Amino acid sequence: MSTRRAVAATDSVSYDDLYRRWENAPWRATGIDLSRDVDGWRSLNDMQRRSGLWLYSMFLYGEDSVADNLSPYIDAAPAEEQAYFLTTQQVDEARHAVFFHRFFQEVIGVEGDTLADTLATTDEHLNWGYRGVFGRLDRMADELRRDRSLPRFAQAIALYHLIVEATLAQPGQHFIQDFFTGAGEMPGFLEGMENVANDEQRHIGFGVKCLADAFKETDECKAAVDEMLREVLPYALAVFVPPGFDRSYTREYGFEMEDVFAFALGSIKAKWRATGYPLEDRPPGVFPLDPTMDDDESARIVVALLEAGVMGAPNGRPDASAQTQEKFFDLVARSFDASLVASPPAPAFTVQWRFSDADPWHVRVADGTAQAVAGEASSADVRVQTDWKTWCDMSVRNASPVEAVLRGRFRPRGSPRALYELSRIAGTRFGVR
Repeated sequence: MSTRRAVAATDSVSYDDLYRRWENAPWRATGIDLSRDVDGWRSLNDMQRRSGLWLYSMFLYGEDSVADNLSPYIDAAPAEEQAYFLTTQQVDEARHAVFFHRFFQEVIGVEGDTLADTLATTDEHLNWGYRGVFGRLDRMADELRRDRSLPRFAQAIALYHLIVEATLAQPGQHFIQDFFTGAGEMPGFLEGMENVANDEQRHIGFGVKCLADAFKETDECKAAVDEMLREVLPYALAVFVPPGFDRSYTREYGFEMEDVFAFALGSIKAKWRATGYPLEDRPPGVFPLDPTMDDDESARIVVALLEAGVMGAPNGRPDASAQTQEKFFDLVARSFDASLVASPPAPAFTVQWRFSDADPWHVRVADGTAQAVAGEASSADVRVQTDWKTWCDMSVRNASPVEAVLRGRFRPRGSPRALYELSRIAGTRFGVR
């Protein structure tokens, strides 16, 4: 679908339409019959129950968190129609939390009576990526209370509706529904998940329309959203990493980690395209992958880098094999804005990395492209001395470059002009600004 057709699709849906869809799709979290699900839960094997606790904990905590954080969105909404819809969404999120609370209490059998008791049981199942995303959601709500500007509102909508709901929740819902539709062992849970998914689809449609309207209003909204994506995507990519990277957590439900990522990538590309600001149009470094690459191939790269410890939670020393470095430095090269390199007589710009514990690599920017190459360059404009873990922490985990420099763990060398040029074409992600 072209960007023009996608934007036209958002124009054809009004906030009034979305509100009417909410009124026409009522359901009761307390009215779903979960009695048959108790035996269905017991019929699952031990690994399926462990995996279920991991997956459902993320849903319960997430539904409670977004319900708590929606109030400043309502206050900051530029149009009354948007505020009214967001009010319905807050009701939805509370209803979702009540449904998952009931499932934990009545089917899984967790101890305690209150929602707070049930929420406490989710804590051990929330990983580094998940905490990073929802910690940012908490801070975003606070920022929105202080700053109700349209760019801040666009940031908040992008984080909530397109990252939390479209990139994280929707893929999880898809695979869980697939499994229980085939198994037929927990009909109440399946009914609830289908209702939740229908609500979320409506919310995502609202978010896409909000962003389409904001992007048409001012390019400041695009820049604000890009800033937020640079910050949060390293965490979002790590949300579906199971405990101990044990792949049976997903395999017991009939899918691989790569399947989740591929589904999420395909979905989110379509959503961003519908906003009128597709991933292909983002500045280099905002979205770490090639948006034109096949989703399955992109998913394999992400999972391989997560498994290697290059992306995701800090996990000792990341793997630095030739295969891992090649995959990662391809992403590094993609983060360079090659269009900003000066024209002749300075037709090329080269950055050399020398690692104390890994093989060297360099990136050469010339003729409008950036290419990552293994080994030493014959000459370089900037030379960086560091160790492999520090480089991974800085480039994908938002670690402070200033702290790394002060501790002597990251040392860029070059003329003032060359260092300035690097700051222009590589930006903040690689610790040079």
